[in-house]
Amino acid sequence: MSLSSGKVPVTVLTGFLGSGKTTLLNQLLAQAGAEGTAVIVNEFGEVGIDGQLVVGVDEDVVEINNGCICCTVRSDLVTTIERLLTRPQRVSRILIETTGLADPAPVIQSFILDERLRAETELDALVTVVDALHNPLWLALGEEAEAAGGENVAAEQIAFADLLILNKTDLVDEDTLRERETELRRLNPLARIRRVQNAAVPAAEVLGIRAFDLKNALSIEPELLSDVEHEHDDSIGSVAVRVESDLDSGNFFRWLNGFVQAKGADIFRIKGIVPVLGEARRYVFHGVHMTLDGRPGRPWRPGERRHGEIVFIGRKLDRAAIEADMHACLAGRDAA
Repeated sequence: MSLSSGKVPVTVLTGFLGSGKTTLLNQLLAQAGAEGTAVIVNEFGEVGIDGQLVVGVDEDVVEINNGCICCTVRSDLVTTIERLLTRPQRVSRILIETTGLADPAPVIQSFILDERLRAETELDALVTVVDALHNPLWLALGEEAEAAGGENVAAEQIAFADLLILNKTDLVDEDTLRERETELRRLNPLARIRRVQNAAVPAAEVLGIRAFDLKNALSIEPELLSDVEHEHDDSIGSVAVRVESDLDSGNFFRWLNGFVQAKGADIFRIKGIVPVLGEARRYVFHGVHMTLDGRPGRPWRPGERRHGEIVFIGRKLDRAAIEADMHACLAGRDAA
């Protein structure tokens, strides 16, 4: 479905680490009318986890890893969309899930400054998912970055939004929700706020809503039409660990819980898909700070190699120590 003049509508899903962007993406794709949707998933680390968790459109999921589409791999976004537009199969819409560290402004720029994207696509809406529990922490982190001369990415994501999805409302009480909404209104008085649990929202409230307004975006960032470089907080990094054989469940879960409790203040996001000894399904888990959640994923297919990946995003991450601890959790080895 196009918005005008046959242009392909583009919806950008953003929001800070762990807010529920991939869950929202899956909710939208599971609803009627998802046919012909192309999905672009951007991840900060060198391995892609979220792309493996997108359901329903396996052949149309494109991953852009090892950098943010707002800066280091921005040209990859333009190239990827141009390739999608030249496919024989007509793309009815494009959904882009950005990394949780992405500044929306350069992403918007891509659709304004690139001649082909401007001619053949149209921004439908920038949708920001907000974690009702952790958002004050992310805004405080952004204030620290601003004080050091950087950007408050969490605040930017909220300010540029055409629609704010206030997620995980079941984790806080009503008074806290009102406080969160007041803060969102302070940062963005124009966007609609939608309270949700588990990122569940009707697709009609997110897609095809024609909410993007360039004038509003320019009022937030007057230099939006200038090709200004964006840089991340250098203190934030990622460690990706590949798991090539089954993990011992007891050793792994003991280590993971202990690691989160000890390092939680410096951990912004953990996400992984791993093989566990004796289990027929992949184990999928994610965490924000000291909160962990996990569940069995899809079954391993016959003949499929049992392997997995885990990505840690945060500060003061000791790659060598994490890799050694993970190695000790492999089945048949003693825990370190």
